[in-house]
Amino acid sequence: MKVIGLLGGMSWESSAEYYRIINQRVRDRLGGLHSAECLMWSFDFARIEALQHAGDWDQATRELIAAAQRLERGGADFLLICTNTMHRMADDVQAAVALPLLHIADPTAERIKAAGFGKVGLLGTAFTMEQLFYRGRLEAKHGLEVLIPGEEDRALVHRVIYEELVQGKVVAESRDAYRAVIARLVARGAEAVILGCTEIMLLVGAGDSEVPLFDTTAIHAEAAVERALES
Repeated sequence: MKVIGLLGGMSWESSAEYYRIINQRVRDRLGGLHSAECLMWSFDFARIEALQHAGDWDQATRELIAAAQRLERGGADFLLICTNTMHRMADDVQAAVALPLLHIADPTAERIKAAGFGKVGLLGTAFTMEQLFYRGRLEAKHGLEVLIPGEEDRALVHRVIYEELVQGKVVAESRDAYRAVIARLVARGAEAVILGCTEIMLLVGAGDSEVPLFDTTAIHAEAAVERALES
């Protein structure tokens, strides 16, 4: 079994889900008392959030690289960045370590294409929805057409993530608001919707959408297990 290196704590609410899903899938595959061999570096998210909203991506990149190098020294065989937003610096992290990095967008796109969808909506932080590091990869590398919500909806989705979900708050009114955002994406032609923030799965699930939802947390974690157990 390969050792999974997890760059987590962004936020720990979703990192806990990564840990749970990875270990459950290893047990499902191997049975008995088996669990994953993994290392996690968990950030103090308050510091990372401050860098994000200050636009100090250079310092955020340095922080992520330093953590990735710690995991490399600790014996990880490959790396996951356990957050969609921080894939903004995925290429810089990959260049700084010898370990392969399993990019969250790639197994997500492969799952979407295998299901026969080509036009998808994307929910996430404003950084993920508005910048090209994420949807640009989905479009250029995987050939997907990506729709993002309108300006007011993007602001709502972003606010709920930072003011509620990363703080462990699940609010019924926010679930209703997300359902409405999803419905508007569907009305524009989205055949499926990517939950492109690792905390969104805490708020909405399959019953909240008339089209399939692709949960990047579960997809990324499951892809890590496949990588860890491959011969």
